[in-house]
Amino acid sequence: MKVDAEVAVGDPAEAFELARKAEAFGFDCFWVNETKHDPFIQLAIAAGATKRISLGTSIALAFTRSPTTLAYTAWDLQGLSNGRMILGLGSQVKGHIERRFGMKWESPAPKMREEVQAIRSVWKSWQDGSKLLFDGRFFHLDLMTPFFNPGPVAEPKVPIYIAGVNTGMCRVAGEAADGLHVHPLHTVKYLREVVAPAVEEGAKKAKRNRDDIKVAASVFAAVGESAQEIRNVREAYREQISFYASTKSYRKVMETHGWEDVADKLRTLSMGGEWKKMPSEVPDSMLDEFVVEGSWAEIGMRIKERYGDLVDRARLYLPFDGDENWRRLVDGFRA
Repeated sequence: MKVDAEVAVGDPAEAFELARKAEAFGFDCFWVNETKHDPFIQLAIAAGATKRISLGTSIALAFTRSPTTLAYTAWDLQGLSNGRMILGLGSQVKGHIERRFGMKWESPAPKMREEVQAIRSVWKSWQDGSKLLFDGRFFHLDLMTPFFNPGPVAEPKVPIYIAGVNTGMCRVAGEAADGLHVHPLHTVKYLREVVAPAVEEGAKKAKRNRDDIKVAASVFAAVGESAQEIRNVREAYREQISFYASTKSYRKVMETHGWEDVADKLRTLSMGGEWKKMPSEVPDSMLDEFVVEGSWAEIGMRIKERYGDLVDRARLYLPFDGDENWRRLVDGFRA
């Protein structure tokens, strides 16, 4: 299992020092997200600060960009990083796509499959000089003149991961992507009974080897130097989990454990704006299923014990801040 770091920067310039430290501490990949800043700018900065560590988006929004736009950006980053780029894509939800970005929302799982396939078609045309021709339901691409063709790169294999919660997107990961970003609102039971079979189904449909699809998990890890610090982080997760679990998109996770009543209560409270009441609806038994606990020296081994062979790479939901404690986390994974 690989151990990764994910950051949430206040200023894109912070990516330089954080990436440098993540590499020095021994992390396998440096992931950046797309919330307040463009993730690709952060990775361009990180590429200049590092030499070994993989660089990836967790995630970049797919449906706000065309396949060709994503192809250009990832291709350039692959060159800048000497082959260390991982393109992680996510769909976001309908409200944000339509109301924050003014884009069209349509059939997310089929569209994501096409976007991945279309990006690869563009890359192929650049790498081997073949004619660009992709004809799908959502995208039609057939124009790539030499003037707009950046040409081949030394390492043309850019892995594409997609984010998935429900079975539809997990099947697409198995069918068309190189990896799956598992949402932090997951349990081992959900991974085993819902996610893994869906990825396997997608891989079988495409006649692919299931082992070629890597599963990356963001883990709710309650970690600290003392028992009190660990409890404090655990309680903070109670609030975060109550927010996620109130959303219809994540209901399948709750249903897998028979927590429909909790999901209904949380949904009602959220619609009424009663956010402060929501954490108390998350019982300790539920928190135990979502959260891994331990000191900085213990947490790496505990994550490995919980996830076993279910995931190929893991990272903490907590943003990497460069503190020396994170080195102990990596040491725990390597033990």
